[in-house]
Amino acid sequence: MEERTPYRTEGRSPGMGEQPASSHSLSIANRERVQITGVVAVDSFDDEEVNLETEMGLLTIRGEDLQIKQLDLEKGEFEIEGFVSGLQYASPRQRSGRQPRGRSFLERLLR
Repeated sequence: MEERTPYRTEGRSPGMGEQPASSHSLSIANRERVQITGVVAVDSFDDEEVNLETEMGLLTIRGEDLQIKQLDLEKGEFEIEGFVSGLQYASPRQRSGRQPRGRSFLERLLR
C-alpha cells in the first residue's frame, strides 16, 4: 500500500497559541446537512451539484434538492442542506498560473 503525504497549505507552521494560516474541515449530518470551513470560492451551484474551491482543493458536492444555507467567504464558512449523494475532491488550483479574467483568448495566445 502506497503511503500518501497529506496536502499542506502554504505558509509557516503555527506557533504556540496561534491558529493555522488556513484550515479546512467538513462535517456531514445525516446526509442532509454539510458544513464546510476553508472555502475560498463557490464556482457553480444548482439543486443537484455544488462546486467549491477550498483550501485543500476543488470540492464537488452532488445530491438532490441542494440549497445553500450559509455562505461567508470572509470567514470561509459554507453550509448546504438537501440529500447528499456524493463528495469528490480534485487537485487544488494553481493560483499563480491563472490568467486574469478580462483578457480574451486571442490576447493570451499572442502575448
